[in-house]
Parts: sequence; C-alpha cells; structure tokens
Amino acid sequence: MRFGEADTDEMIAVAAKDGNREAFEVLVRRHKAGIYRFVRRYIGQGDDAYDILQNCFVSAWTGLERYDPGRPFLPWLRVIALNKCRDFARRQKVRRLILKAFAAETSARETVSPAKGLDGFDAEAERLSRLDKAIARLPAYYKDPLLLTTVSGLSHIEAAEELGTTPKAIEMRLYRARKKILSDLGPDSGEG
Repeated sequence: MRFGEADTDEMIAVAAKDGNREAFEVLVRRHKAGIYRFVRRYIGQGDDAYDILQNCFVSAWTGLERYDPGRPFLPWLRVIALNKCRDFARRQKVRRLILKAFAAETSARETVSPAKGLDGFDAEAERLSRLDKAIARLPAYYKDPLLLTTVSGLSHIEAAEELGTTPKAIEMRLYRARKKILSDLGPDSGEG
C-alpha cells in the first residue's frame, strides 16, 4: 500500500498499528526533522539528540498498540520524545553527580580556556551553543512549554493541552523561561 501527501498521519498510523512497516517509515520521514529539532533544543547537544530520536521512533513503533487513532498522531509522538528527553536528562544528572563526586575524591580539576580570535562563523556557532546549553539547563517545567511553542510551533492552547495545564500557565512559564535564558547568557547575549 502506497501513502501520499493527502493521507493523514492518523490514517497512516492505523496501517502501521496493523503491522505495516512502510506506513511507519512514512511517519518517520514526515516527522523526524521536527522531532529532532525538538529533542536537540531540549537536551542542548546534537550527538545525543540522534540517539534520543532513534529511541523515540523505536518506542513509537513498539508502542503503537497504545496509540488511539481517534486522537492526533503528532502530539502522541511528541509526548514520547518529551519522555525520552526527560529520561536522558535524569541520566545525565546522575552522571554529573557521579563525576563531580569522583572529581572531588581525586581532587582533579581541569580548566578550559576560552577560544580566542573567533571569526564570525565561530562566534555564531558559539552563541548558538551557549543558547542550546542555556535551554538544556532549564527545568522541564519551563523547558517543555518553551520547546513545544517555539520549536514545534504549538499555540499556547495546544501546548497547555499537551502538558495538562492552562494557556495562562504556559504564558507565564514561557516568560520565566526566556528571562532565565537571558540571565544565563549574560549581558553580551545581544538581547535587550
């Protein structure tokens, strides 16, 4: 069975749910770029984002029996990605605590000197890296609505539905997330 642009995600997901791998591959092709952007912004690292993206789609494939065809497919997939990001963040936190304890135990402290003489491209890459890291450091409470609205393009109402809260709460969390990011980036962030 061939699927085209006119076929909805939900129609294709029903076929995938019935075991049609080609249908699932269509869903992956449709959504991998958007889900990757979401994951990358959430965790702040490109390399790990690919692993999380792959885990997201594996979980979606193995969890298709729980998908309700009466509901939109993309929000269901996005929740899986969000949960994979949260799992990754928890694992990273544990790793950092272990490494910190190890460093304190061995008294090994390394310092990294900042790069000098960055040209325009390197400066932009550095700025984006700092932004990704600032977003990644946000608590999930602020990070989730920020990424759902800015990266995934959801409205405040849609993000509120996905996170089980109100649009006003989303608005407040976004305000605080942006304020925290600007604070983390410091006065040279170019924002005013």
